[in-house]
Amino acid sequence: MMSDAGNIARAADALRAGGLVILPTETVYGLGCDARQASAVARLYAAKGRPHFNPLIAHVQDLAAAERHADFHPLAQELAEAFWPGPLTLVAARRADSDVAELACAGLSTIALRAPSHPIAQALLAKFGGPIVAPSANVSGRLSATRAADAAADLGDAVSVVLDGGPSLIGLESSIVAIDADGRGTLLRPGAIAREAIEAITGPLAAPGSKVSAPGMLESHYAPRARLRLDADAPRAGEAYLGFGDAPLGALTLSAGGDLTEAAANLYAHLRALDASGAEVIAVARIPGHGLGEAIRDRLARAAAPR
Repeated sequence: MMSDAGNIARAADALRAGGLVILPTETVYGLGCDARQASAVARLYAAKGRPHFNPLIAHVQDLAAAERHADFHPLAQELAEAFWPGPLTLVAARRADSDVAELACAGLSTIALRAPSHPIAQALLAKFGGPIVAPSANVSGRLSATRAADAAADLGDAVSVVLDGGPSLIGLESSIVAIDADGRGTLLRPGAIAREAIEAITGPLAAPGSKVSAPGMLESHYAPRARLRLDADAPRAGEAYLGFGDAPLGALTLSAGGDLTEAAANLYAHLRALDASGAEVIAVARIPGHGLGEAIRDRLARAAAPR
């Protein structure tokens, strides 16, 4: 579970051979494979237990690499220039000559692309020399991993190499924005970049429809084993409690000071810890809905949805 140059080279070789690797990004840990090998993509879907209609994000080094796979409207280019490398995924029309496997795009005419900022992810992309699809390194529908050990515990038997980059800096998945050929923007998934920052460039973003056109849109997702009770003022008898701000003695809090950035970074690790306690229900304090709070509330709502 090292991440030195030798292990990055081993990971790149494993990708070329059609294998799976665990890699860090600034958002959460990813389960990566060569985006161009349909057989590797199928192996990745199987390892996660992920439905094939749920598309994957192809990770690339930069905008120039992304434009080999998608036709970007100038507004999408402006977003990439503002936020890449970083936690923004752009969905655009897939180029006919893109060599990303159709299976990774779940049969859609669009493709999801991101340039991650984590130095290990960037080093792997440079060494490998091609696009890497890398959904969150967890069993499909369950909690994302923000530590290499958690990712390896979930999927280690299926992977060739684990690259350990330490705890995830952000701890929430990327924001996903679709820009169509006419420049209309849709926020498909709230994430690590607040809506307000994106809309400062795009103007108001539309809400997504019911069709699954990007990762993280399934109603039930990001879920622990325990049930969640949201917007709870205090735990009931037998419940574990995840606070925001002050919390009862013995409970965990996402941020004692009420900081949404800290809360996002702690979300999955704290939910994993409380899930491991054996509690049947985790009560979660009310999270403000502004800034990163929108994405945190989105993840909690999906985690609490019927399964």
